[in-house]
Amino acid sequence: MKKSKNTEGNPAAAPAADLQDQAGQKTTDADAAVRPAASDEQSVAKETDPCQVLEDNLAAKEKDFAALSDQYLRLMAEYDNFRKRSQKEKDALYGESIVMVIKEWLPVLDSIDLAELAAGKYDNEDARHIAAGLVKIQKQVDEVLERLGVQTIPCCGQTFDPMLHEAVMHVEDDSVGPSVVVEEFQKGYRRDERVIRHSVVKVAN
Repeated sequence: MKKSKNTEGNPAAAPAADLQDQAGQKTTDADAAVRPAASDEQSVAKETDPCQVLEDNLAAKEKDFAALSDQYLRLMAEYDNFRKRSQKEKDALYGESIVMVIKEWLPVLDSIDLAELAAGKYDNEDARHIAAGLVKIQKQVDEVLERLGVQTIPCCGQTFDPMLHEAVMHVEDDSVGPSVVVEEFQKGYRRDERVIRHSVVKVAN
């Protein structure tokens, strides 16, 4: 029978084998050090891929665009609310100014009404000329009030409304219904839903 070679019996063979093993291990370590890991290779390839770079940049730009669009929409909504609020305040201030001016002019309007009524009581040429002039003035006054949105409050024949009328006299009259205004002592004015001055009236029944 052929005996197998045994390095234990050959002291010179053992160092040679160790040297070969050490040389092979160094070669393997050197290759591992030079060759990058698989994940590093994928990362490098991803960074150097122009299509991937463009896709990443596009995604970032789309994100920025979405943020700017949201900011723009919010700004536009805030501006629209500010514009509506400013217009509402402007309209309210304009209406309040008209009411204040009309209140100051009420004694003048009352004087024109009284003058027209007094001129109509005289039956002569001068009185008729005066009355005709007062009618023209009254017409101009009504046109100005209409342009300002101011109307006189209806009275005679209307049902008494405490929101519009101020009763200073009460009479019994079977010819009209209950709580009917039968006479107006002083004109009332309003603008839209706001009463500038209540009508001073006489109410029947």
